[in-house]
Formats: sequence, C-alpha cells, structure tokens
Amino acid sequence: MSGTPVYEKEIVAIILYTSCFFMVVAIFLVAFFYFSRKKIIQKELEKRDLEIHLQKEQLHAVIVAQEEERKRIAQDLHDDISSKLNIVSLNTHLLSAPNLTDDETQEITGNIINLTAKALENSRKIAHNLLPPVFEKFGFNAGVEELCDEFESSKSVKVHYKNEIDFDQKEIDRHLHIFRVLQELMNNSLRHGKASEIWIKFKNENGINSCIYEDNGVGFNIENAENQKGLGMKNIDSRISFLNGTLKIDSQIGKGIQVIFTF
Repeated sequence: MSGTPVYEKEIVAIILYTSCFFMVVAIFLVAFFYFSRKKIIQKELEKRDLEIHLQKEQLHAVIVAQEEERKRIAQDLHDDISSKLNIVSLNTHLLSAPNLTDDETQEITGNIINLTAKALENSRKIAHNLLPPVFEKFGFNAGVEELCDEFESSKSVKVHYKNEIDFDQKEIDRHLHIFRVLQELMNNSLRHGKASEIWIKFKNENGINSCIYEDNGVGFNIENAENQKGLGMKNIDSRISFLNGTLKIDSQIGKGIQVIFTF
C-alpha cells in the first residue's frame, strides 16, 4: 500500500505535464493564427492601398488627358475661329467707310463670306472631334467606319476594318473610350509611324471583347520608354484601365506596330 501514493503522484505529474504541454501548444497555435491573420490583413491592406494608388494614377492620367484636350480645343477656337471672326469684324467695319467703290465693296463682302464659311467649317470639325454625330445617332460601328473613311480621304493611308461584335448602343460612354483609343492609335500611325496601311479588327472570344490594331509603319523599339511616352500610350493605357481591360503592345523597328486590347 505504501507504493500507491507514489503511483498517484506520478499520474498527477503526468496529467500536469500533459496539461502544460497542451496549454503551450494551444498558446502557440493561438499566437500562430493571430500573427498569420495579422500578416494576411496587412497584405490585404497593402494590396488595397496599391489598388487605390493605381486608381488615383489612372484618374490623374485621364484628368491630364482631358485638360490637354481642352487646351487643344481652346487653341483651335483661338487660332481657327477667333482669328477669322476678328478679320470678319474688321472687314465689316471697312464696309462702313465712306467713298467705297463697287469693286471694293464687292471684294470686302467676298472676304467676309469666305472667312465666315471657313470659320463655320472649322467649328463643325471641332464639334465633330468632340463627339461625331454619326457615333451618337447610329452607334459605335458606324462611328469607326466614318473615322476610317476620314483617314482614307487623305489618300495617304488605306484602312482595313472588320467588326464581329454587336455593340450595345446603351454603352456609348464605354464605346467613346474605345473610339478615342482608336483615334490616338491611328493618329500615331500617320504622324509617327508613317504607315500606308492600317488593320483594325474587333472580335469576341470566350466572352471577351478585344481589338487587334496593326500598321505597316516604321515601328519603334518597344523597350525604349521615351518612345511609348511620345506615342501617347499613357492616355491609351488609362482609358483601357477604366474599361477594366488589358493592353499588349508589340513593335519592332521597320516592322510596324501591333496593339491588342480587351474591354
């Protein structure tokens, strides 16, 4: 019987050590899950901060692009419209001068009519660049077809356009971003790329809308950041980001450019 208390003490010690072990393990697991969860939350916060930062950058890029567009419109109004209307005003005052001959009156009147017609034509072009009437009336596809016709009318480039997407007229705001991207790309192809042919294709694969744009221009070194900045790619990238799309650019010197973007 004398060995029984010793045996009981051993059992108590085993239970005590076992309990301590499980308590240590439990504390370790709680600490592990706590710090793991804290690390996950920290990463989520960092990811969210990065997304907010990118959104701010995209918004800033769009605002800058809008301000540049406003400056261009203001410059066009000043150079093309205001200057012509000023001359019209001067010629109108000349008509009130005494002792004008019939030939002088006719010449001044002709100048007024000619300048007024040019000012009207330029104001229509400015309004058309803001939002082509055919775009709003007949939809995106008709707007792109008209854009292609306008570029071809210069006789310096041939545009091949193919569309396999049924664009919803209700999404005109989204379509306007795509339209501006095409305008930028086509202007770049002529101004920088010296292209004689342009290919534009819209298609849908596995529910994803995409545009494939190519030209046969001089191309550029895709790894040169200055080239991309000069081509206005930041504006294009910001518009596509707002469409939650992707952008892929491929170009080589002497081999034109290929741009694929989704939207």
